[in-house]
Amino acid sequence: MTRPFLAPIAKFQPEDRILGRIGSLEVRLAATHSEIEAAQALRYRVFVEEMGAQLPADAMLQKRDFDRVDRYCDHLLVLDTALTGSTEDQIVGTYRLLRQEVAARHDGFYSQNEFDVMDLVGRSPDKRFLELGRSCVLSTYRIRRTLEALWQGTWAYALGHGIDVMFGCASFPGARPYAHALALSFLNQTAAANDEWNVRAIAGRGLSMDMMPAEAINPRAAIAAMPPLVKGYLRVGAVVSREAVVDTAFRTTDVLVMLPVKQINGRYLNHYGADASRFAA
Repeated sequence: MTRPFLAPIAKFQPEDRILGRIGSLEVRLAATHSEIEAAQALRYRVFVEEMGAQLPADAMLQKRDFDRVDRYCDHLLVLDTALTGSTEDQIVGTYRLLRQEVAARHDGFYSQNEFDVMDLVGRSPDKRFLELGRSCVLSTYRIRRTLEALWQGTWAYALGHGIDVMFGCASFPGARPYAHALALSFLNQTAAANDEWNVRAIAGRGLSMDMMPAEAINPRAAIAAMPPLVKGYLRVGAVVSREAVVDTAFRTTDVLVMLPVKQINGRYLNHYGADASRFAA
């Protein structure tokens, strides 16, 4: 069987590798190859079986979503410890975390395939960046508590590594951007990044999100039309690119989300704790 791990996996070893607990949910980093493969299998179930993504033949054969970036990322896991079986059987959500210094030592950020993120990083040499990707939760666990666990783990990880800016692609389902004209136009009107944070799509791939006039946008309907992850980013204070990119393999319409730590909504800092202590293990 093909092993996608061609280089050492990035390591983050806090004193306690459990980053948080909410009820029976535990959030921590994957510690073994088998746990990473279980997260990749979960991603396959959601992205391929549920959303219809078309992955490379090797990934489809093994029924795991993996790529070259997996080998040097940290993999955040949410486990439901109330489930029976092995640790791998308890994984209900996952997030892929890639720090700037790790990306620089390997093949770069995943989202640079769609957006010119290296320009963003180059404009801010005094800041440390963290890419968030492959957000994935089993359908029966797409509830507030699971999202809180993912955010708790991400926030604790970001604090532990002195991160200044988190960013990553957020996806709308389907490869027809104009089907999301209302939501994309609302984002462009209310949450578009300013010059400091704006990132252009890779040449030839970008599509303007300015699809509807402001007077035609119903804010409540626009927010209702957004995926939960996008709504979550907006609530904590993120800004988005002014262009969208179609990912034909995953059959999604992607926007780039940027979240400078200093711009995180104070309400959420209070909720999780400025030191990530609210749901600490």
